[in-house]
Amino acid sequence: MTDLSLLKEQITPYIKQAGARIRDTHSSPVHEKAGHYNFVTDADVANQEFLREKLSALLPEACFFAEEQENAALTDAYTWIVDPIDGTLNFMLNRHFSCVSIGLTLGREPVLGMVYNPFTDELFHAIRGQGAFCNDHPIHVSRSPFEKSLTTIGTAPYNAELHEATIHLMHEFLTRGGDIRRTGSAALDLCDVASGRTDVFIELILSPWDFSAGALIVTEAGGVFDMPYSENGIDFGKPTAIFASNQPCREKAMEICLAAKELIQK
Repeated sequence: MTDLSLLKEQITPYIKQAGARIRDTHSSPVHEKAGHYNFVTDADVANQEFLREKLSALLPEACFFAEEQENAALTDAYTWIVDPIDGTLNFMLNRHFSCVSIGLTLGREPVLGMVYNPFTDELFHAIRGQGAFCNDHPIHVSRSPFEKSLTTIGTAPYNAELHEATIHLMHEFLTRGGDIRRTGSAALDLCDVASGRTDVFIELILSPWDFSAGALIVTEAGGVFDMPYSENGIDFGKPTAIFASNQPCREKAMEICLAAKELIQK
């Protein structure tokens, strides 16, 4: 059995180096990807190859699943799930809200999650069963009630069929909860829920590299992580809608999320 605590320590300098590449690169050639307003930069690809080399050396038996490549189906084997720059558009526009996300799954479930924000020098991490941390300080979800909740909602810009439901979510959380935000980095949004900076996060379609590390960090911080539209339960190998919250907000926030599904199915 791999020593995950040792592995986390070994990964730390590499995820910070990858983050420094984001922080210190002020421009990088941009290429369009499939879908509306969807981009990749040369920096994304270079960071991914850097992480592939370093992570593969640490755990040679592990598969590598990442954003800027074609991926095989997720298996029960150890698998790195990597986003070399989460928040690419923020990175392109120098908005200073991007990160590196590294998850490790075993048996198709996360056992290690690390998210590094180089602009704040915050390293969020969790090992299954050992709690969640930011820069080695324990973190925990908030206790805010739904009526006073701050919710982050991703806008799924690449999927026009989800826009109506997304706007519905925004309206419901703005009028029934406290306030809403949109940041552009799902991995950091999940870490914000885990650390009590926000209370709920929802996006109607995300890929595994967006949420695998953050999902473990949320649950180890005492929060809820779910895939409310998945017909086969939790599956870290496929794109899906995701939901994260503290415990007091769970019931009412999930009710709104499930109601929005009807707009997608129209």
